[in-house]
Amino acid sequence: MIRLNEKKDCCGCGGCSNACPVHCIQMKADAEGFLYPEVDETTCIDCGLCERVCPVLRAGEDVPFSQAAYLLQYKNEKVRRQSTSGGAFTAIARYVLDRGGIVYGAAFDDRLRVHHTSAVSPKGLQIFRNSKYVQSDTEKTFTQVRDHLRTGRLVCYSGTPCQIEGLLSFLEPAGTEGSREELLDRLVTVDVVCHAVPSPLVWERYLEMQREKLGTEIADAKFRDKHFGYNYSTMTLLDDSGEERYVQGIDTDQMLRAFFSNICDRPSCYDCAFKKRYRKSDFTIWDCYPVYAFDKKLDDDRGTSRVLIHSDKGRRIFEEVRQRCRVLEVEPDRLTAGVREMFHSVDSNPRREEFFEDAACMEARTFFNKYFPMTARVKLERTARIVCYRTGVYALAKRAARKILKKD
Repeated sequence: MIRLNEKKDCCGCGGCSNACPVHCIQMKADAEGFLYPEVDETTCIDCGLCERVCPVLRAGEDVPFSQAAYLLQYKNEKVRRQSTSGGAFTAIARYVLDRGGIVYGAAFDDRLRVHHTSAVSPKGLQIFRNSKYVQSDTEKTFTQVRDHLRTGRLVCYSGTPCQIEGLLSFLEPAGTEGSREELLDRLVTVDVVCHAVPSPLVWERYLEMQREKLGTEIADAKFRDKHFGYNYSTMTLLDDSGEERYVQGIDTDQMLRAFFSNICDRPSCYDCAFKKRYRKSDFTIWDCYPVYAFDKKLDDDRGTSRVLIHSDKGRRIFEEVRQRCRVLEVEPDRLTAGVREMFHSVDSNPRREEFFEDAACMEARTFFNKYFPMTARVKLERTARIVCYRTGVYALAKRAARKILKKD
């Protein structure tokens, strides 16, 4: 039976709940809004399967092996505009769909809660594009993936590194009903380099505040919208008609400020077991802001993906994928150099405990204004950023800052 001595020992992937043969484990939200397994001990048969599939208990060392690395830009400019970076996930997902497969990823439901769901057509991939800085509920998708694989269907699954390792751990016992190698050969896994996963409760409080301020329902949200361009992404909120009702950058939007302050993250994110270069997925994808350092021809402020390939299967797929993309092969060491989010957990914010206590009881606008007030300095910084962006010096300033900080 799975037991948590400390909350940092659970990443919330849901593998244990999916694996339980008697369905005695449910994922329940705690006071901070994060999901944890709750076991009905009266029906538990003590089979130990939940512990066997737990990715935190199974997390291994970062052991080197051969990798391939690329920069990628999807050629369809509409898709690239909708994507967080360069459209790498869409390119990989199209490979699976073109072969009659099914694709899983994080999307909003009709209440803007983030959960994992599936798509079976290229049009359906749109719900997965753009970042969602909220932990996604995988629900019963691990079980669905296993069932599709057993019928011979090709599946693509994307998520955070802990979710991908959770899925792979969950599938290991599935080999008892056929070759595990054959099963996994039909699965394409894509993990995203993850900063950390914020609380669904904080996201709900943010939406509550914005509905009150805007006086309308919010039908869609874009955490990393390219409203101004790739280098200055915004939080964009849209109403039922698709009209943009709110556009603010990382300097002023209070949800983005909370995210980058590390005040609202899951406890396991402060001691993440999956921060490593050599991963179990087929592909790892993430941003490439300093694309100019690799090739100035790709520096068009529309988004570029870094793609790190871990498996022979991934290499085979990429040879097909690249036909829809502009790609540049680079050395893996160079692609991953200086990428803090790949190797290091976030530092805990000293006000985190107080923050969550207030999140549970304070009026939403008062709550966010307490921790992230819209001061004159904040407003001035936003104005300066927009002026710099529109005059063409913003990218130059970011490059200079990266050189000073030795990030390039």
